[in-house]
Amino acid sequence: MADMQTMRDFAPTLSGGGSGSSGMEVPADAARPAVAAADPIGIVTDVAGASSRVVLSRERIEAFADHADDMLVNAGRVGSLLKMRSGGVWLIANIRTLKMAEGCDDRIIADIDFLGEGDEERLTGKLYRFRRGVTRYPVPGAEVYPLATGDMQQMYAADGRANVEIGTVYPTRDIRAGLYVDAMLGKHFALLGSTGTGKSTAAALLLHRICDMAPRGHVVMIDPHGEYAAAFSENGALYNVDNLAMPYWLMNFEEHCEVFLTTSGATRQSDADILAKCLLAARAKNRLAQEIGKLTVDAPVPYLLSDLLNILTNEMGQMNKATDTAPYLRIKSKVEEIKADPRFSFMFSGMLVGDTMATFLSRIFRMPGDGKPISVIDVSGVPSEITSVVVAVLSRMVFDFAIWSRNEPQHPILLVCEEAHRYVPNERNADKSSVGRILSRIAKEGRKYGVSLGLITQRPSDLAEGVLSQCGTILAMRLNNDRDQAHVRAAMPEGARGFLDTIPALRNRECIVCGEGVATPVRVSFDTLEESRRPASSDPLFSDLWRQGGGEEQIIERTVKRWRAQGR
Repeated sequence: MADMQTMRDFAPTLSGGGSGSSGMEVPADAARPAVAAADPIGIVTDVAGASSRVVLSRERIEAFADHADDMLVNAGRVGSLLKMRSGGVWLIANIRTLKMAEGCDDRIIADIDFLGEGDEERLTGKLYRFRRGVTRYPVPGAEVYPLATGDMQQMYAADGRANVEIGTVYPTRDIRAGLYVDAMLGKHFALLGSTGTGKSTAAALLLHRICDMAPRGHVVMIDPHGEYAAAFSENGALYNVDNLAMPYWLMNFEEHCEVFLTTSGATRQSDADILAKCLLAARAKNRLAQEIGKLTVDAPVPYLLSDLLNILTNEMGQMNKATDTAPYLRIKSKVEEIKADPRFSFMFSGMLVGDTMATFLSRIFRMPGDGKPISVIDVSGVPSEITSVVVAVLSRMVFDFAIWSRNEPQHPILLVCEEAHRYVPNERNADKSSVGRILSRIAKEGRKYGVSLGLITQRPSDLAEGVLSQCGTILAMRLNNDRDQAHVRAAMPEGARGFLDTIPALRNRECIVCGEGVATPVRVSFDTLEESRRPASSDPLFSDLWRQGGGEEQIIERTVKRWRAQGR
């Protein structure tokens, strides 16, 4: 009954034209009354912390339908923005839900979420100096106004902060959407979206913008499908199994165990003790070991696989019982197998025994970058059984370099991990691999050392719990799975709830951005990326390709040859 009385009291306020109108009644068959952004479209009825309720005039909302201003055309719709006065400031809120008022066809009840506030210019009444958070709430009865394009421009103005533009603010055509680079990279970011929503192209767009702004930056991207080499052929260094040349001795002890041990449980612990003793002895043979002094099994000191095999053989020869030799034989057999397998030559080649650590880090971290600030590491050709170890080594190199170079001039590094759910799985899918532990540690501690993490995934619900919440900026494209939507909703701030409800309805190349990288949650339409800068991830056109024919025998012959050679 209170709401109904409020609506009746509200009716005279909005029954006529805009402010300054004569207040004359408009005939039912007349044209819609002329309205302006300065005209109220509703009033506040309830105030409750971050969320409140307002009553809107349907007639006034519909009067904006033909307005020239893109923002005002969408006034009063779900996802649109409202403003209301509180003292000398404008409060900005987002419409989360709408419903018809019972017994009053021209009144609409809206639930809103407060986003922030801005100062009001005394002469014009316009919004300026927008900031996140609300310090003074409105009182019931305060008039509510639609947000015009001019207000939006003030909200999303860069305000002198370093930023990269990635698209336009929905539903406008000319307000640019920018991301604050320092805030976004300083507290990590995540790009989420179902397959086919344009996620890979959006990732390429974002990284291109960052690289264009910082040609001396240091970006390392893990590419599991080999699709980003085409996007960064001009401004990136491209690595795959043919030229990566990652020395096996860079692995720490935990990573050695993942590669060389095949057992589990108590037997694995016994094998690990043997491997640790023999690996330390092999590292100790290098002249660098004498320079270091106290050598540890994790120290990245070169050693020869042949030395490791000889030490295993010598240790095995000292056993009195035949049964005691089993662990040595298992480890020795696995080392010999990997050494002889040509698929592992990119890492376990005899040519990688020299002390090339400084050269490797310089190439991968782009120090110096020579105008190519990003290194794209294509791991699609890496044998599946050691893919996670390769990613673990690369990720740990980034983190360890940041730790051990703390007394040097700082060079922050951005590590971007595509298909992140494969490497940082949740407990349901956990495989206890070292890569999950190092990426989780970077998510929690990386910003202290100047390491930024960018996660790209189509299944956020499969990510380890807590990792997504460590990302200060989230770019959420369309997500079709209910579980994924719930996972993202839990990780996003309270004020973004109204935007989150639109995630299933987003079009391709659209996203909701919220967090540290933006002034306030915003829906963005991504810019169109040049063809030469797009990843090779376009879907095949079945209707077109299945009409073509010819050359199938040669295709199969070439494919079988590469298949047998295990090379691409």
